[in-house]
Amino acid sequence: MDRRRQSGGRADALARGLIVVLLDAHVHFWDPGARRYAWLAEVPSLLRRFGPDDYDSGAHAVQGMIFVQADCEPDEALGEARWVADLAAIDPRVVGIVAYAPLHLGGGARMAVASVAGQPRVVGVRRLLQDEPAHVLRDPALAQGVRLLADHGLPFDLCVRHHQLRAAADLVAACPDVTFVLDHLGKPPVAAGEIASWRDDLARLATSGSVFCKLSGLATEAAPDWRRADVRPYLDVALDLFGPQRCMLGSDWPVSTLATTVEAWFDLVLESVAGLSPDEREAVRHATASSVYDVTPYIEEG
Repeated sequence: MDRRRQSGGRADALARGLIVVLLDAHVHFWDPGARRYAWLAEVPSLLRRFGPDDYDSGAHAVQGMIFVQADCEPDEALGEARWVADLAAIDPRVVGIVAYAPLHLGGGARMAVASVAGQPRVVGVRRLLQDEPAHVLRDPALAQGVRLLADHGLPFDLCVRHHQLRAAADLVAACPDVTFVLDHLGKPPVAAGEIASWRDDLARLATSGSVFCKLSGLATEAAPDWRRADVRPYLDVALDLFGPQRCMLGSDWPVSTLATTVEAWFDLVLESVAGLSPDEREAVRHATASSVYDVTPYIEEG
């Protein structure tokens, strides 16, 4: 039985708004004992196994999680996706996998994309771009690779930093048939308190209706002693530019534990949408991610 499918009673309760659903659209799991994650050497506090059993959302009941590839070595990435599919078979909250594919290879990535798309629970693809120069984002080969996703109906998770947003907009324009999900609002310079330039570049990206935005990852971009008032303006800008129907809740756990907790981050995001309509709040909490990734949160009976 596909655990993502709800019984009629649960689906009816969800449709009538009797269940408050939260879908965390951005989590990571990893096991350094099984795969190589070179970047973890720089953050020793995270250099251990993290799985669904370690995930703690505090007072918030999370009914769904989207795993996003955690940047292991490329030759181990397919194994990572299969490992997470095994975890999902045990924990039904893991409703989708955004896996790695070597999209920078252009047409040469066709077989790899097809292989990834055929894996259980894969609902999207990410090839990390945040540390690449702008010319890599504008490389025709990358655009050709990203366009392959349209054949499989898979969105592309776009993980870039704020100074790459203009190049990211060019990539989006070159792939009109692909849905994009911007991770972490494009990593704005929260610690520096700069917002104007980032907002202008984000606005350009938001003009494409094929781009969605994850309300995630800002705590680790903020100063160590950050407060809600430091981060809230960036959330407000994203909600204004994209609209709540194109925004989704995400924790970036466990990377986010360097700066916050899942509970505290969700408190802040849910506070930022508290004044919206019920449908708009539902979009941010789970409906946008459910639609983009074609998943259904797992609602327990009872």
